[in-house]
Amino acid sequence: MKAMLSTAAGGPESLIFTELETPTPKNDEVLISVKAAGINFPDTLIIQDLYQIKPKRPFAPGGEVSGIIEAIGESVNGFAIGDRVIAIPGFGGFVSHICVPATKVLKISDNMPFDEAACFIFTYGTSHYALRERANLAAGETLLITGAAGGVGAAAIELGKALGAKVIAAVSSKEKSDFCKSLGADATIIYPRVMDRNTQKALSASVKDLAGPKGVDVVYDAVGGDYAEPFLRSMAWDGRFLVVGFPAGIPKIPLNLTLLKSCQIVGVFWGAFTVRNPAQHKKHVAELFEMYSNGQIKPRITERFVLNDAAKALTYVAERRVLGKVVLTID
Repeated sequence: MKAMLSTAAGGPESLIFTELETPTPKNDEVLISVKAAGINFPDTLIIQDLYQIKPKRPFAPGGEVSGIIEAIGESVNGFAIGDRVIAIPGFGGFVSHICVPATKVLKISDNMPFDEAACFIFTYGTSHYALRERANLAAGETLLITGAAGGVGAAAIELGKALGAKVIAAVSSKEKSDFCKSLGADATIIYPRVMDRNTQKALSASVKDLAGPKGVDVVYDAVGGDYAEPFLRSMAWDGRFLVVGFPAGIPKIPLNLTLLKSCQIVGVFWGAFTVRNPAQHKKHVAELFEMYSNGQIKPRITERFVLNDAAKALTYVAERRVLGKVVLTID
């Protein structure tokens, strides 16, 4: 089997292309011939030891894959050799073959392409959990999404519209703004790449102009840093501020704002949720597959890389140049 391995903490350039012996599945595992691997921002962090999960080295990054089952452990039921599947291993996906516990594997239909399948669960699962479970987003409410052109942000746009919300997409460029409008965003706002007190005030005022006098009901913050405060200042009474990610750094929030607006700051840790509440996660996944079948959601893959170019793909994501999703295709 082929693999892109992290042997020491470092950036994308630290990954090493390696050939290893193809593994044999344990009793509770299936062996998957990987056809595609989705790339997500946590993949850029885990190789630097900056993520919540710190695997023992050497390991391959890659939290979600799609492919075909090649072998099955003795105690596994419900799967057969040749099944087309998605798997969420958490890491280890930048490989040609991977053994995954059957509990982390889902069958997919024949009409779901492998590249879309590999870019489906992580982003839509995160955004669905955030908007439905954590924010209780309701039809008619206003949703503002930061980093809206990225993987989870693009998913949140589609899901927000499917739930009947007015969606404002906040992004860093005109190109990203146009992309978000193509996904169905009702309005967009372009924020500056460098923030100070003056630009923070201007940004908050711009959001209030778009949202109206009531303000924003739900903020889906996938950026963090100095951008968080002006978006929190634009919130409505009883608003919900979703903490999703921090590519711009961990923000420092004046907590008096939560009192003045009677709003909530709500954490979104989808990975832990799937472990702690697998039954509810299963229901969420079923809803997502139904929405995919109905054409309400569809991964927007704008860049594809081969396995050997995994470092280039991770750099593309780390530099926040991606529109929608990036995928590794593996033959």
